[in-house]
Amino acid sequence: MIRVNTKLYGRRLLTRELNEMEEPSFQTIPYKKVPAVVLEKNWLICGRCGTRNRKKNCRLTENLYYCTHCLFLGRCDSSQQLFLFCQPSLPKRPVAFAWTGQLTFLQKTISDAIVNSPAKLHHLIWAVTGAGKTEMLYEIVMKTLKMGGRVVLSSPRVDVCNELFLRFDKVFPEENILLLHGKTKLPYRFSPFVICTTHQLYRFYQAFDLVVIDEVDAFPYADDQGLSFAVQTAIKPTGRFIYLSATPAERLLKEIRMAFQIHRLPLRFHQRLLPEPKLFFWNAWQKKCLSEKKVRPLIRKLEQLLAQNHVLLFCPSIEIMERLTRLLMEKMPDYRIANASARDPDRIAKVAKMREKKYDILLTTMILERGVTFEKVSVVVLGADHRVFTKSSLVQIAGRADRKGAFSNSEVYFFYEEKTTAIIQACREIKEMNKQGKRLRGQK
Repeated sequence: MIRVNTKLYGRRLLTRELNEMEEPSFQTIPYKKVPAVVLEKNWLICGRCGTRNRKKNCRLTENLYYCTHCLFLGRCDSSQQLFLFCQPSLPKRPVAFAWTGQLTFLQKTISDAIVNSPAKLHHLIWAVTGAGKTEMLYEIVMKTLKMGGRVVLSSPRVDVCNELFLRFDKVFPEENILLLHGKTKLPYRFSPFVICTTHQLYRFYQAFDLVVIDEVDAFPYADDQGLSFAVQTAIKPTGRFIYLSATPAERLLKEIRMAFQIHRLPLRFHQRLLPEPKLFFWNAWQKKCLSEKKVRPLIRKLEQLLAQNHVLLFCPSIEIMERLTRLLMEKMPDYRIANASARDPDRIAKVAKMREKKYDILLTTMILERGVTFEKVSVVVLGADHRVFTKSSLVQIAGRADRKGAFSNSEVYFFYEEKTTAIIQACREIKEMNKQGKRLRGQK
């Protein structure tokens, strides 16, 4: 196990943050010091998140300006400096590896292509949900750590980070992996292997030899200039990116086409095709789902699905989810029912209980649309025509079904009133992936 005493290697910290740490080795580590914000004519340019804002929108006092974009991390203003700490090379070392599984032929082809590619070539793994993208990373992660490199696996979503930590902690049992996100309470420490939300990368500078962005198309990373800056500056100049996505946007594909090798995998690791959504027309669903007298069609479908599987029930809003939970508990007293949302302090524990099959129905919002894996679940999307459900999110949600374990006849239902473009495109994309998957199935 690598032991490094300082917490400053590869960090990007404000004067205030550095003073709060009281790090004794501060003066012994090479660093660059730059203004936290730069004032340029009518503009403020933030050194931490790279965004440009008009000075008139960023003034605190006559002579004090701050960045409005990354304020949630603590104020970055013109009274502060940014300290960019260098990171020395780490020695080569043995790495314990405890995975006993085996990659499919298609997975191994992609894994080998990444491991053996030139150092300057980045990669996008474009694979259907449940294709085993995580397993395809094991070899390159192990190689990087063995060579003395530093690795970060990052995602915009807390739940995805928690899932990644559970999996990699078992596979690399001696790595003492650092998990960082807004809900972790452990203090920062140096680790060659970090799993974190993309927001945490604002505090790293040229620290990582391998940067993996899981769910690169997910909110909020996909449309956030500041997060993109954080990711681009957290990697070493000689480092390598690997992006993971089941639904990459056309804009991303255009941006990366010159520097990235794209690997497509339209077939899940267990060789079963994606469950194709079944459309369930329910006129005025938003009123009926909360009515004691008119909710019966939803209850009948849930009871039908529960005969074989547990159910993930996705709702378009927290309010609908909470009210529907109370109604279902009243109308279905023999079933174990719970809900989880972004504002639920117990959601991590509830996700763990669902994984242990302690709930029959878990109602949730889009926080569980991606990155989480449960055995024996069917999926229902209530109000799939609601504006919060995009084509990509519907594809991701449908992908929660039949991801793991033996075949269990998992099904996916979209309850809707209007057949939106997002519904049509999601169903079309899943059918197209299955068409490609059928051609690949049977390869060894």
